[in-house]
Amino acid sequence: MADFDSYCAFCAARDKDDVDRVYHDTRYGFPIADDTELFALLIMEINQAGLSWRTILNKEPNFRKAYDGFDIPTVAAYGESDRARLLADAGIIRNKLKVNAAIHNANAIIALQREHGSFKNWLDAHHPLAKEDWVKLFKKRFKFVGGEIVGEFLMSSGYLKGAHVASCPVHKKILKAGPAWAG
Repeated sequence: MADFDSYCAFCAARDKDDVDRVYHDTRYGFPIADDTELFALLIMEINQAGLSWRTILNKEPNFRKAYDGFDIPTVAAYGESDRARLLADAGIIRNKLKVNAAIHNANAIIALQREHGSFKNWLDAHHPLAKEDWVKLFKKRFKFVGGEIVGEFLMSSGYLKGAHVASCPVHKKILKAGPAWAG
């Protein structure tokens, strides 16, 4: 096992099988090219508001099932029966504002895909921006997005620096993957 002192403070006390540690070592800060996975990350970040990231990671399989694998057109087409189903699903976060935001944001991404070819292309077209400018841009298109949600979404997907300290071994792996912030 690697020396914990060389890891980010975020995971120093976590064991290798811990959901936080696995996320840290394999996903946090790595670039995401797939619109479905970008949408999934946005929805999970929105649902994390007011809760621990560990809670969201533990519920991720339930979110994927409840939101039809985060299929953007499917979620965009959700109606009242789908809203009711989601609000009754104890496996996810049952918050009406967050459920409504997921549906709205799926529609917003479809509009971005029409305009830019993909959600990723839209992100790339606006990179680099300061976090404050990203927040303003997101608020024009999406619901339930504030500074923390946008910042974490962008760090988690490789658009903003800060997911890992330079001495963390994962930082080097992310650099090899070519995050937007490093280009």
